[in-house]
Amino acid sequence: MARSTVMDKRDAAAFSEPRPSQHASKTTMDSDAETHTDTEYLSTLERGLSVLRAFGRDNPQMTLSEVAEITKLSPAAARRCLNTLVKLGYVAKHHRHFLLRPEVMSFASAYLDSMSLGELVRPHLQAVRDETGDSSSLAVLSGFDILYLVHVSTNRMVRLAAGVGTRYPAYATSLGRAMLAFEHEDVRNHYLDTGVFTPFTEHTVTTRADLRKLFHDVRRNGYSATQDELDYGLISIAVPILDDAGRSLAAINCSTSTSRVALDELIRTRLPILQNAARVIETALRRQPYLLRSVHPD
Repeated sequence: MARSTVMDKRDAAAFSEPRPSQHASKTTMDSDAETHTDTEYLSTLERGLSVLRAFGRDNPQMTLSEVAEITKLSPAAARRCLNTLVKLGYVAKHHRHFLLRPEVMSFASAYLDSMSLGELVRPHLQAVRDETGDSSSLAVLSGFDILYLVHVSTNRMVRLAAGVGTRYPAYATSLGRAMLAFEHEDVRNHYLDTGVFTPFTEHTVTTRADLRKLFHDVRRNGYSATQDELDYGLISIAVPILDDAGRSLAAINCSTSTSRVALDELIRTRLPILQNAARVIETALRRQPYLLRSVHPD
């Protein structure tokens, strides 16, 4: 996974770029009449955000009916959300089609301006990259996906891009497995009970029983390694970033091509480097409680 990315305002666009994953959880509302039991909860805001999140690589522009179908909103509710977003400058309308405008990048800019995660993490990922020649990333869990927050790439070209804001299904990635293995058991059970596990290659592990065993093995070994599961020719190893209670906050990885290194060599040579970087990052995060709350609010 290689695409050079620098965690500053120039990366704001990456947070709004189309998502490779089709497994990201989306908010759905069947009709405008649906209510929420929490009186402090704004269903209208939820609807508007669900409309923004409906756009992606496979649907960069959509008609009103397509937006309503994806978000499970009624056509009337989808129309009101879209028209509001058009007036606010976040969505454009061209004939019958709606599409995102660059103004949506302001949401990412606010996060990048208020948090210094990239400044804290990037030097350690760069050191990993420089020592191994692999791209290196930090990601967090987001619904059923992993979400890249910091990425340091090499110049090697691979089929799957990764950068700030990129998402991939957690079950098929070393980063996702490293985090899920060190989550609370009820979080893992919910993931396994409700997730949709589609194979990307013939090597992708998709059965719940096999994934549960993988999570157990990852927790015992302290790392996760994958080969040819998200795409052919892609090999990766990841370790979790843990809080004081041993729960995963995030994960960091090395990823490269199978033509460069075999799986056993990847584990032997990269694992100690990643573990050292993870310990340093954990210590640094614990000195920044606001960053901890941002990365893992609960």
